[in-house]
Amino acid sequence: MELKTDMSIELKEILKGKRKVALGGHVRPDGDCVGSCMGLYLYLKEEYPQIDTDVYLEPVPESYRMIAGTDEVKSEIAAQEPYDLFICLDCGDEQRLGFSAPLFDAAKETLCIDHHVSNDAFADSNYIVPDASSTSELVYRLLDEEKITKPVAEALYMGIVHDTGVFQYSCTSPETMEIAASLMRKGINGSEIIDKTYYEKTYIQNQILGRALLESMLIMDKQCIVSVIRQRSMEFFQAEPSDLEGIVSQLRQTKGVEVAIFLHEMQPQLFKVSLRSKGKVDVSEIAKYFGGGGHVRAAGVTMKGSSHDVINNITGRIALQMKRMKEQEEKA
Repeated sequence: MELKTDMSIELKEILKGKRKVALGGHVRPDGDCVGSCMGLYLYLKEEYPQIDTDVYLEPVPESYRMIAGTDEVKSEIAAQEPYDLFICLDCGDEQRLGFSAPLFDAAKETLCIDHHVSNDAFADSNYIVPDASSTSELVYRLLDEEKITKPVAEALYMGIVHDTGVFQYSCTSPETMEIAASLMRKGINGSEIIDKTYYEKTYIQNQILGRALLESMLIMDKQCIVSVIRQRSMEFFQAEPSDLEGIVSQLRQTKGVEVAIFLHEMQPQLFKVSLRSKGKVDVSEIAKYFGGGGHVRAAGVTMKGSSHDVINNITGRIALQMKRMKEQEEKA
């Protein structure tokens, strides 16, 4: 397997001779996943009409449906000939592809475009840059800037906006801002994309956020905040998993907190755990220890057990990291 961390991958070379290409993103697609997949999909449809291109994602959240082409997304697979190329985007490992993983396995050639530090280069070719703000930024780097149309720009801009927290996270580099400016020059309405896909919340989303904040707890000498949303709450509010997006980031903003932990009960004794750090704690290391992955400041994992067990296991790893850092500081 080949790990690429520079511009040595050329899209036109990879697409040479391909007749059928599939794109796929991770389960429970977020803004960057949808933005990178749709940006590349629209570009291929426009610039390579001779290639039969499909995009596979779980149902796209309503807030992202302002992006062109989302009505063409396939959320299930049918029996067919293997694709010449499967491009997975924003996926730290093959399992995260979910329902489209069999298409990846059957494809004649595979490419992974990603920015997760936990990615171990599982495709035939890999364009992985952990320092990049988003997978959407990496897709932009692979495209011919002059051929990027307004619909493509809207998709990529949305992806960058979401994974940078509207350009406020530490992953936002000068190059990220320059790329965003280039996309804005395509005539997109950047403020509308930010408002409608990032800030705007439904009444149900605000209700479930309120419950998560109201029932949150400060632990570990108030260095950590944790909240749990159980199945019964999801049923009471008639909420979908996509309605929980942004809750852990809101928890992280609590003054004095270093790490935010948000648990979503998917079924009895099974939790999706979202982790956010302000910088001192590497939550990707913690998530990877339990079989998940992500970034230094944002990561996730699915864990079995009671909520009490899950929280104890996570905080135990956080405590070990903090102890290690303290020992290093004392030696210095």
